[in-house]
Amino acid sequence: MLTAIRYEPGTLYLLDQRVLPAEERWLALATASEVAEAIRCMVVRGAPAIAIAAGYGLALAARRGSDLDEAARTLVAARPTAVNLRWGVDRVRQARDIEAAARDLHDDDLRVNLALGEHGATLLDGGVLTICNTGALATGGHGTALGMVRSAIAHGRDIHLYACETRPWFQGARLTAWECAQDRIRCTLVADGAAASVLASGRARAVVVGCDRVARNGDTANKLGTLNLAVIARHFGVPLYVAMPWSSYDPATATGRDIIVEERDPAELGGYQHGPVDAWNPAFDVTPAELVSAWVTETGVVRVLGEG
Repeated sequence: MLTAIRYEPGTLYLLDQRVLPAEERWLALATASEVAEAIRCMVVRGAPAIAIAAGYGLALAARRGSDLDEAARTLVAARPTAVNLRWGVDRVRQARDIEAAARDLHDDDLRVNLALGEHGATLLDGGVLTICNTGALATGGHGTALGMVRSAIAHGRDIHLYACETRPWFQGARLTAWECAQDRIRCTLVADGAAASVLASGRARAVVVGCDRVARNGDTANKLGTLNLAVIARHFGVPLYVAMPWSSYDPATATGRDIIVEERDPAELGGYQHGPVDAWNPAFDVTPAELVSAWVTETGVVRVLGEG
């Protein structure tokens, strides 16, 4: 199984996702601050994966005798939108054995992904459109939305994945396409602007996406461009499924209006520095709950959130 995170006592190894697929480079990290910077600068990304990395960051801090509360604050601040990050740090910080808790967090994420994939597999057949990377690189293994695809294929479903390139970091073009090539998943890469054409042509019969935070009412924050897909899917009558580990559900956040959306360096967009032109680079958008057909969790498929 593909993995992007390895831990040995005193050292966290992260597969540098900034240079994939051209190079498979592992970075060795020894401190919580190094882990926080790796999260911030996208060495590791994906809500479950950054939670796992942060858990190991606390384990490194504990081994070095560092202030664990300070380490926790530094790690949580690295990326504000994904609720999994704070959830993972809080879970590990409260344990007596920090290192064992970090390992358990990693192991549990794989179990969650496999269970989520089994529930989601029943929803998929034929063409499937996705965005960003939601596979083993973004999690502890198997994946969430891409895990649903893997599980559906394992059950004999004839799946053809259409992966949006996902600007400006190209997680679809670089990472999802790479994972699909590794596992021989039939995948066609498309420009982000081609998503409407994919659905209009009938090539895809479902859209599957991950999530970084889901508010109590079901409003869903995910990679920028997800809202576009949701609107287009509703227009063409195509279901949109959100792969949502329960760790991504945040009942303390009432609606999507209360979700802090991370804004990244405009320089990531590239090419905008021509005269008096500004640039805006939000990393996520928020899809209203009414545009989501179902949230797929490790315990089952949920059609309505926030009632009762």
